[in-house]
Amino acid sequence: MSAREANFDGLVGLTHNYAGLSFGNVASQNNAASVANPRAAAKQGLRKMKALADMGFLQGVLAPQERPSMRFLRSQGFHGSDHEMILRAAKEAPAILAAASSASSMWVANAATVSPSADTPDGRVHFTPASLSSKLHRAIEAPTTTRVLQAVFRSDQHFAFHPPLLGTPALGDEGAANHTRFCADYGQRGVEFFVYGRSEYAGGPAPVKYPARQTLEASAAIARVHGLAADTVVLAQQHPDVIDAGVFHNDVIAVGNRDILFCHEHAFLDQPGVLAEIRRKLSPLGAELKVIEVPASAVSVRDAVTSYLFNSQLLTRPDGKTVLVVPQECRDNPHVSAYLDQLMASRGPIDDVLVFELRESMRNGGGPACLRLRVVLNEAEQAAVNPQVWINDQSFTLLDDWIGRHYRDRLVDSDLADPKLLDECRTALDELTRILNLGSVYDFQQAGA
Repeated sequence: MSAREANFDGLVGLTHNYAGLSFGNVASQNNAASVANPRAAAKQGLRKMKALADMGFLQGVLAPQERPSMRFLRSQGFHGSDHEMILRAAKEAPAILAAASSASSMWVANAATVSPSADTPDGRVHFTPASLSSKLHRAIEAPTTTRVLQAVFRSDQHFAFHPPLLGTPALGDEGAANHTRFCADYGQRGVEFFVYGRSEYAGGPAPVKYPARQTLEASAAIARVHGLAADTVVLAQQHPDVIDAGVFHNDVIAVGNRDILFCHEHAFLDQPGVLAEIRRKLSPLGAELKVIEVPASAVSVRDAVTSYLFNSQLLTRPDGKTVLVVPQECRDNPHVSAYLDQLMASRGPIDDVLVFELRESMRNGGGPACLRLRVVLNEAEQAAVNPQVWINDQSFTLLDDWIGRHYRDRLVDSDLADPKLLDECRTALDELTRILNLGSVYDFQQAGA
């Protein structure tokens, strides 16, 4: 049965702001306290989705989360009405309110790790929502993420959901941002590539300036939970030096698709050994790995981080051509732009480069790849997906209008203390669940929450 890769992008939430919460994410830190435009952010992401859908890619959308999270504020000892809790938190613990108000769930590359049915022993697509335990503002996402994903992938016959790993540093899991799959064809068995930053128990090199968010133990656990065969799994360590340079996830320094890996020459520790293992395990599956290894002499790690060259989407068009989706910042950086021109002139495995304006997301440290969750689906699995979440002319029009009516066009950190922001968020999300036919996925919609 033929299969295709679908991309499900996160819809930017109504509280999109620049609070600088993500230590180790250079853009997040550098733009702290800047003025954000949630409406522009959501529309930029939606327009990328629509453009890719118009090109024939399978494109879906994932709903944002309720923010501020009242469940989280209650867990921190705030009581009273929702408005009273927000006002008290703003006065007594503004950092906690900022964490409760983060729109970081928009970066759904961190929503879960997904293994397609061709790789799993029971022939179902397996999902493990990420615990995201390294960052407080993200560690609160998993329960709603799980409900949203289950409202999209509804069939127990085709989809299997596992609980997030235990939220402890030893099992730090950041989802698909550290996971890539290589294969000859989407519907055939593939090699699943897990990248980690450190090991809790095996020791070895580790970054010293910024934290490594993914552990070897977490990656290995997910491979076991999904039932993946050892001869189709590769576990590789990210280079500690690039983590200290701001590469907080593997998808900031490498991206892969089918039989292509596009990466920086300093992406992995023991890079020659890593590439050799992928080739060795992929060869019996009928594919030969094609590696585009970008030298530091052409693009420095710093340029890679500031432009998000590797936080791109590597996509296979319906006609079999491969395209690279990059943010406008790649063309704004002269070194990266020159490299992309050279890449196109080389007539290698990448056939085209598509450039998108995603500046609002980029200023918080999230590019095209951060905004999407890849899910390989065969025809039966595609048919089992909630049809309302696919992007097409009708859904785009509905969502574009919804954003225009509900989102603010200016948000600064002091606005998080406005209780009316919660009311606006709930009104909008209540309508969104009807547009996308999600049911009651939010706490405020559930009795007794």
